[in-house]
Amino acid sequence: MSFSICIMLYFQLVIMAGTVMLAYYFEYTDTFSVHVQGFFCYDTTYTKPYLGPEDHSAIPPILLYAVVAVLPTLLITITETVLFLVQYTSKEFDNSEKTVATGDCCYLNPLVRRTFRFLGVYTFGLFTVDIFVNAGQVVTGNLAPYFMTICKPNYTALGCHQALRYINHQEACTGNQNDILHARKTFPSKEAALSIYAALYLAMYVTCTVQVKGTRLAKPVLSLALMCLAFITGLNRIAEYRNHWSDVIAGFLIGTAIATFLVVCVVHFFKGKLLLNDDTPIEFQAHTTILGIGQVESPLEKYIASQNHITFAEVT
Repeated sequence: MSFSICIMLYFQLVIMAGTVMLAYYFEYTDTFSVHVQGFFCYDTTYTKPYLGPEDHSAIPPILLYAVVAVLPTLLITITETVLFLVQYTSKEFDNSEKTVATGDCCYLNPLVRRTFRFLGVYTFGLFTVDIFVNAGQVVTGNLAPYFMTICKPNYTALGCHQALRYINHQEACTGNQNDILHARKTFPSKEAALSIYAALYLAMYVTCTVQVKGTRLAKPVLSLALMCLAFITGLNRIAEYRNHWSDVIAGFLIGTAIATFLVVCVVHFFKGKLLLNDDTPIEFQAHTTILGIGQVESPLEKYIASQNHITFAEVT
């Protein structure tokens, strides 16, 4: 059983590494060339003012990336620690000597296992969102609302005697090439996708995990606050003319779909016990019977022993 778990963990690490590498190639290399989408002469759809680089935005990318990385880590770690301590201290342990029969040399603490499980799935989802968004931007090459402002096309040289003339070659622009390349990658909105993914994942985590009296109103308020922050991020992208409304909606759909899939199909609504119940696993009973050793009675020891029987869904 332990060997098969190690194999599963190995393949999951390989998948994670491959996901990170693919996101890196999309983000920081020119391996995937951006589709050059054309435009009509004097098209007012892309003549919005350019408010400067992304760092000048009211919600700069560095701030957004820090929030979606740090906030879930802190919230999940603190919540898991508090829940574990509450359940641990509420158990009545017998101080008499107990004997544990096991074929493995060590166990993973249930607190560490659950925390790494939920954070690992969350991190995988972040890179997956980034890959989906970058793939969409590369394939579509959709133009930003301010594209004409930085493109600075020479309408006379392009022969734009009529507004319906379509220009579809990259040499039509005379502005800064780096800004022009960035202005061709707006659909879907990465900021909208990442923000809604983080907000929805955390909202479902808090709703499904925290089962404490007196939180009937606190949980929905916290969840709605997180969703509101994501919504504001999308509105800010539209208000600053950095994305079209369709870019933001597409980003929201991608982030929502990936968060829902991971919560429902991978972590199964964050199911899993911090401590064991009073029932000892059948496999463990059989193992102790064969060895002729007394049955484990301590609830914490029972839980630790049961970690030998982790399924693939629990390790994921």
